[in-house]
Amino acid sequence: MFEQAFRNIDDVLRKEAGCTTELDYTEQTSWLLFLKYLEGLEVERMAIAELAGRNYEHILDPEYRWQRWAAPKDASGKPDHNVALTGDDLRDFVNGKLFPYLHAFKQKASGQNTIEYKIGEIFGEIKNRIQSGYNLREIIEHIDELQFRSQTHKHELSHLYEAKIRNMGNAGRNGGEYYTPRPLIRAMVRVVAPRIGERIYDGACGSAGFLCEAFDYLKAQPNLSTADLTTLQERTFYGKEKKSLAYVIAIMNMILHGIEAPDIAHTNTLAENLADVQERDRLEVILANPPFGGKERKEVQQNFPIKTGETAFLFLQHFIKYLRAGGRAGIVIKNTFLSNTDNASVSLRKKLLEECNLHTVLDCPGGTFLGAGVKTVVLFFARGAPTRKVWYYQLDPGRNLGKTNPLNDADLADFIELQKTFADSPKSWSVDAATIDSATFDLSVKNPNAVETVQHRSPREILDEIAALDAESARVLEKVRALV
Repeated sequence: MFEQAFRNIDDVLRKEAGCTTELDYTEQTSWLLFLKYLEGLEVERMAIAELAGRNYEHILDPEYRWQRWAAPKDASGKPDHNVALTGDDLRDFVNGKLFPYLHAFKQKASGQNTIEYKIGEIFGEIKNRIQSGYNLREIIEHIDELQFRSQTHKHELSHLYEAKIRNMGNAGRNGGEYYTPRPLIRAMVRVVAPRIGERIYDGACGSAGFLCEAFDYLKAQPNLSTADLTTLQERTFYGKEKKSLAYVIAIMNMILHGIEAPDIAHTNTLAENLADVQERDRLEVILANPPFGGKERKEVQQNFPIKTGETAFLFLQHFIKYLRAGGRAGIVIKNTFLSNTDNASVSLRKKLLEECNLHTVLDCPGGTFLGAGVKTVVLFFARGAPTRKVWYYQLDPGRNLGKTNPLNDADLADFIELQKTFADSPKSWSVDAATIDSATFDLSVKNPNAVETVQHRSPREILDEIAALDAESARVLEKVRALV
């Protein structure tokens, strides 16, 4: 039922002049999903308050609640089409009253990690692109079919929402920045192995894939107490995101995964001066896939000890600075970082090796990131001790990766198993840090254990091919003679 509802919503959005891409479809679905979720949250909180004998104070005023403006019901509980707004009336209410009202919550909220603050932030960043009030009415009716009441419902909805984010990644243009393949994220989470009570941070969180997968990993740990679950909800996951659409999607994605008030800040992470970072700001776990290929302005570069315009290199400095002593990180970066000869790359590799234990490098094949031909590596490191040995793993699924044949969890099983003991294999090997060139700090992937398989044909196969070519030549000559 949920899957069909999502299809129906996309079908309506395709008719909208204001919505032309998968990014637009996901954005418009997101704000409506959020308001439907908010209605369910209010119903749940009110029921809890009633059981406890307390009065419940609603988040939204009556006029702006989902059941009033979006999906009013008659006495039998069926949609009341006589009362429901539609056409221009609906569009004008949403644009002229609803969005300004919700945006004002940002000023009224008691703190950034409250649901009220998220409401204000979201509705200050996006706008309704659905120009036809009749299309909007149709979409609302499909959204209203969705339920957030049970964990099963939320689980199914989160999978469908993840599929929408994946489609954005497939859509080309800038869509790929929202989607890191989930099998790769799950492998990174398992290697870094966060624990209950540790704080997990992604300063370039995009659609919050790393935080959501880390939450799923921790939530699945055995024998969790009520206190553990409270810790997961309130004191574990932290993110920052610069772009408005990604911010909204990250909030919605985390909510659907079960985190009620995600602690995601809408800010430019790189605008922060690293000299201002104090010990209390540092965290235990960092998981991220920072954007690469961007060019940052000179004033932004002044916030970093190693000056460079490359966005990913600035983020890597940020992550190293934000990691506590003994803290662990898994960071995706372009594979050219390992061997670039420019001063910034060399200085950054030196910093990484001297200040951190770079214990693992996962070399990913082309096609790992859908819609992007860029080759990447994943750096796994811990802060506080210099690197003594680097273990490399060359990921080779044995097929070409692409949209119709993406990376899966089975492709990474061998890496996860061998990484536990840093074992050598045809795909893995170790390099002593003492042997790394102290002038260039080159960390290039060169597999000494790779077995070259050259297919040699037998003499009989070669002779058979020659005979077949001779026969073909004879047939061609015969046809030429017949024409003369």
